[in-house]
Parts: sequence; C-alpha cells; structure tokens
Amino acid sequence: MTQDLNRESATNAKQAVDIMPEHELRAWLKAKAWTDRMLAALVNGVKGNKWFSLIDKVARSDTLLHAWELVRRNRGAAGVDKVTIERFEASSHIYIPETLKELEDGTYRPLAIRRVYIPKGDGKERPLGIPTVKDRIVQAAIKLIIEPIFEVEFRPTSFGFRPGKGCKDALREVNRLLQEGYTWVVDADLKSYFDTIPHDKLMQRVEERIADGKVLTLIRSFLGQKILEDMNEWIPESGTPQGAVLSPLLSNIYLHPLDLLMEQSGFKMVRYADDFVVLCKDQETAKRALSMIQSWVNENGLVLHPEKTRLGNCLIEGQGFEFLGYRFEAGRRQVRKKSLNKMKDKVRSCTRRTNGQSLTGIVERLNPILRGWFGYFKHAHHWIFGSLDGWIRRRLRAILRKYEKRPGHGRTISDHMRWPNAFFAKQGLFSLQKAWSLEVASRSR
Repeated sequence: MTQDLNRESATNAKQAVDIMPEHELRAWLKAKAWTDRMLAALVNGVKGNKWFSLIDKVARSDTLLHAWELVRRNRGAAGVDKVTIERFEASSHIYIPETLKELEDGTYRPLAIRRVYIPKGDGKERPLGIPTVKDRIVQAAIKLIIEPIFEVEFRPTSFGFRPGKGCKDALREVNRLLQEGYTWVVDADLKSYFDTIPHDKLMQRVEERIADGKVLTLIRSFLGQKILEDMNEWIPESGTPQGAVLSPLLSNIYLHPLDLLMEQSGFKMVRYADDFVVLCKDQETAKRALSMIQSWVNENGLVLHPEKTRLGNCLIEGQGFEFLGYRFEAGRRQVRKKSLNKMKDKVRSCTRRTNGQSLTGIVERLNPILRGWFGYFKHAHHWIFGSLDGWIRRRLRAILRKYEKRPGHGRTISDHMRWPNAFFAKQGLFSLQKAWSLEVASRSR
C-alpha cells in the first residue's frame, strides 16, 4: 500500500505542471522562497520521495524576511510575550537576525501559546491559540519551504487553505455534482478536529516526505507548545491549535489519505479543511461511503460528531445539508440560518437608533458589508435579497423617526411613503435585490 501511495505521489508531482500552468507554478514557488533547482526536483521527483537538507532554506535571511512580511500583513494579536506587530516591526532589524542565529545554532525554542475563545454561531465558543509574533514568523518560514512538497500531492477534491482554491470553488463543485444527479449526501462533521489530531500519526504523515531532522524537530516543538489560559498552563497531547500558521497545512496533510481513499473508491467527496460532504447517486452508495469514512476516522484517532453527521436525499424537504454557509435542500440553494443571523448582527450594529450617526455615515458603513455578503451569497435563492432589503430599510426608517424624536420602528405606510425605496437608492444604499437582478442579466448575455 505504501509503495502504491509513493508511486502515486511521484506521479502527482510530475503532473504538477498539468494541474497548475508552469509559469504559475514557478511564480508560486518563487513566492514560497523556492529555487528553480528545487522546482525541477519537485516535478521530476526526489530519491525515495523524501526531502533532505531543508533547514538551510528555512534558516535563511530572505526566507525569514518574507515570512515576517506575511505575518505583518496578516496582523493579529500579541502572544504571551505581549510583543505586538508594531513593536516587533520597530525592532525587526534586531529580532530577525536574532531568530536566524537561534535557528542556525539549534537553540530556537517556541514560547507558550495564548489561549483565547471566539464566539461560534451556535452560542458556543471556539478555542483559538495565539503564538508569539516570532513563533508565527518561524512557522511561516517552515510553511514556505515545505508546503509545495505536499501541495503537489493534494487531491483536487480538497479546497481549503490551498493556493488558487477557495470556498467558491468548493461550492461550484458541489453544485456541479448535484446537477449531475449526486443528490444523496453524506454530511460528515469531525468533532473538535483541530484539537484531536494525534501527534504521533500526524508526524508519521509529515515524515513520509520530510527527512530533515531539524525541520521535524521544529514541527514537533510547535505541536508540543504549552498552552497558557489565564493562570493555567499545560502541554496538549493532541491537536494543532487554530490560529497557528502551520495548522491549516498540517490539517490537510492529516486528511490527505482520506481524500485518496474516497477518490480510489470512486466516491465524490468535496472537502474544505475539516468540513466535507460526499455526494452519491443512491442511498446504498451513500451508506457505503459513510461506513468507509467511519472506519477510517476510527483508525486515525478522530471522532465523527454523532449529532452533526447524517445521510439524506437533499431533494427532499428536511433532508438537506449545510456546507460553507449555504443550505442545499429541495433543489434550492439557500443561505444557512447561522450565516444569515451573523450578517444581520453586523447590520444591527450599524443601524442602532442611538448610534448618533448621520444617514450618510450609516450607509457608508453598511455598503461594504452588503457588497461583501452579496459577493459570496449571490447564488442563493433570490427571495432572500428583497426580504433583506426591506428589513434594512425598515431599520433605517426607524432611525429617521428617531432623528425627529418620534418613537416607532419605521413600519407604517406613512413612513414608507415619506421615505420610499427610491429615497434610499438616492442616498446610495446598496440594494441586494438590484445587485441580484444585474447579476442574472449579466449571466444571460
């Protein structure tokens, strides 16, 4: 089995130029601090399909400077050392050479990760790990060097955290399969995936391609970083923290064998990080796919969420599935309730009657939110756009009543006549319904 996977990996590497045009591949690898010689080795294959002597590429001044630029551009909060992006930038001429020397000497040691929590759509909280700026830079440098080695092997069914791929690509593939009759869906959910990846099995996957002991030691040190939450500190026995630069790549590496298994078994899977669906043409095929996924998950130390993993025919009302913000059900593509509520919360924060802003100022704050939301959800069933437009205008009418020191929620006929839809259009308010109409007209040309 291992020999088969190695042969397939070598083939995939040689097909990298077919998957990504050579000029694009070269540009991407150059941005990753890769040389033409390394590119040739990537396309032609390396002995034993393992890469040695990578630490000298990681511990290089230009690699670290590139990594620092990526971290700086991404902003982010300070870690346990309380060094912010701004503070690091002010002394980067000291910090970068210092980090380079530690990597060259083998004395580099990551600090603890600061644990914080961010709200989820279901009212719960998601743990987020914030490494120090320095640790983020070193992780980014490692990622720059090792990502292409794994990227050329990743399957086209994987869309999350990959160059040239994204949510919209995954959604297009789901839509294509649904139109081809793959309407029985296995909607699988890995319970606390990022927190439960077994370190030993993950490192085995990494070691299948990376043989540089110093790089492997660095990756292990990041997996074994202490976590600091308030006054409590502990070392995790599993998982890779969400918020760490390396985590998305490591998570894809760990699920890559599942991608291969589904592909080789003839199943149509679409995966975005740990969120994936398998689309089938009949119930029996869907049952086989779910059984195979369950076995693989068990063997690899993960857990399927019993309440969020289900199987159904999405053409039937009540048996739909949710994927990347959308809900597919009864032949329609709708906005998932949690996604809709999240957008409404943003609008509410801009349209409180006590915010004291002018209507012009409120519209200026609203429009980028509405344009961005429409850009992603423009393929949803059209009824939602007119409904949201009306809801937003009602909130604005309530604000206008407040300006006149009159109570009310802007729902009366007189309010509508005084401030009709055309009034808000004249104020420059972005209309979701109008944007959808223009989008449909452009598609029909």
